[in-house]
Amino acid sequence: MVRSSDVVLVLVAILFPPAAAGFLTGCSCDLLISIALTILGYIPGHVFSFYLIYKHAQAEERYGHGGYRYVGNGEYVPVGGGYAAVPQQPPTYGTTQ
Repeated sequence: MVRSSDVVLVLVAILFPPAAAGFLTGCSCDLLISIALTILGYIPGHVFSFYLIYKHAQAEERYGHGGYRYVGNGEYVPVGGGYAAVPQQPPTYGTTQ
């Protein structure tokens, strides 16, 4: 479901893509990437900002309003948890015993 804040972000991204990236990610590497892409070409800056807006809307649908935290590179994790634990292989993996 599209919220009014998403519509405002899209309008800001159309006018100045780094501002939309700054609103979503704060002062982070993604903001610098958005600035660099906008300087290199206006369209790449738009694509990157729309990608960040899409990932933000996707996280909001998945985890609910305020139930997620931005970790960088367009990735969000739930507030209550972090990354899933990597399953450990049994100690006899690959042996013939």
